[in-house]
Amino acid sequence: MKRTGTNDVIHIPTGVWETAETKEDLEDWLLAHNPRIIRQLRRIRRHEDLAGRGKTLDELAREWNINL
Repeated sequence: MKRTGTNDVIHIPTGVWETAETKEDLEDWLLAHNPRIIRQLRRIRRHEDLAGRGKTLDELAREWNINL
């Protein structure tokens, strides 16, 4: 992902654009290449998951009343 210095234009490689079958595929690629998201995920893993403070999917589902 190449940034142009503004927040309104993102260059997506042609291969990614051509192989993405849905908008969700593009969103997944963008999130996976977003440095801010990556930093946040690493921080969460370091401070919560590895310290045993994370929650399982089943715990979150119960907490949010979601049927899996």
